[in-house]
Amino acid sequence: MPERYQIETGLRILVQCPAEALPRVQAAVLACDPLAHGDYDRVSFSSAAGVQSFRALGGGRNRATTDTVTVDCLEWQIFTTAQDAALDALLCAIYDTHPYEEPVIHLIPAQRCRHRRGMDEDNPNR
Repeated sequence: MPERYQIETGLRILVQCPAEALPRVQAAVLACDPLAHGDYDRVSFSSAAGVQSFRALGGGRNRATTDTVTVDCLEWQIFTTAQDAALDALLCAIYDTHPYEEPVIHLIPAQRCRHRRGMDEDNPNR
């Protein structure tokens, strides 16, 4: 095992969401998981605005569209070690607060690297 860092296994969750809805989704997730990362919590990342595109097929609440629709969205990323009921609660929080009928949510098995406390304290780059 390396002295400098430790590796944790979990999920990287990516959620595409309109910017105005993201604070509501974030708050719901944080009520389920503090998104801890060592001495920090509420650790997440959101990209600059991008464009999500889709065509409604008419099987859901929205009528079918002939052309592709585009919507400005952010992509929000988090890492969690939640499993089973805790992961279900986190995903339900996203579904309950996201404005889309079928939100784009990707679950990617991932590992993260965490520092070991007390290491590198004299590093001038900290």
